[in-house]
Amino acid sequence: MRIDVVTIFPEYLEPLNVSLVGKARASGRLDVRVHDLRGWAYDRHNTVDDTPYGGGPGMVMKTGPWGEALDQTLADGYEAGARRPALVVPTPSGRPFSQALAVELSASPWLIFTPARYEGIDTRVTDEYATRLPVHEVSIGDYVLAGGEAAVLVITEAVARLLPGVLGNAESHRDDSFAPGPMANLLEGPAYTKPPQWRGRGIPDVLLSGHHGKVARWRRDEALRRTVANRPDLVERCDPAAFDKKDREMLSILGWGPGPDGRFGPSPEAVEE
Repeated sequence: MRIDVVTIFPEYLEPLNVSLVGKARASGRLDVRVHDLRGWAYDRHNTVDDTPYGGGPGMVMKTGPWGEALDQTLADGYEAGARRPALVVPTPSGRPFSQALAVELSASPWLIFTPARYEGIDTRVTDEYATRLPVHEVSIGDYVLAGGEAAVLVITEAVARLLPGVLGNAESHRDDSFAPGPMANLLEGPAYTKPPQWRGRGIPDVLLSGHHGKVARWRRDEALRRTVANRPDLVERCDPAAFDKKDREMLSILGWGPGPDGRFGPSPEAVEE
């Protein structure tokens, strides 16, 4: 995968040189190129923003530098043999970033990120490139940052770890919170390692049993327990068909049961433990 990032703060992307992403770059599995937007600003102050039409506070990033930067990035990529890219625009007004979207983006051979500052980029830039490329406006949460670079780091790490050969164990991400399949709407449960006793605290006996079926059931039950406690909205919107008989028994113990539409929610009639 190739990733290009156009930003006015290239130094903000230095963390992409460390950990799994850094190793993926060093091994050639990930080609990351960071570009300074001010390189396409030609006035004496390298200006990339101006006052908004219609008035109001703040500044808006200009079309000129962004258009030239993206045109040049695309041209360089195509000359290097890269395939059709997708444009990723970090913005609080975008589609919520999720594990499903990370999986979708990981299938792309080339991503171009446009982290903005100030009040964002002139909308005509996004409209222009949407006529040529898939454009993903993506939000990493319901809050506003000073700029989109932190979002680029989040999205890149989530996507990169899904690429073949990046994780040491290719099975690692299959039991992650939100992973496609049985964990799609669940949070991963607690994890333990050696020693078996620490400050008077042990670990659940089932994890020492060697019984793979019981361990798998315990992990599933703990995932249900944690999700009900921390993200009940995930259970409420989950397809009831995703819950087997044992799942339903656990949800009943947790005080949840099926409603008139079949979906699960808090139920006074459910058995509480």
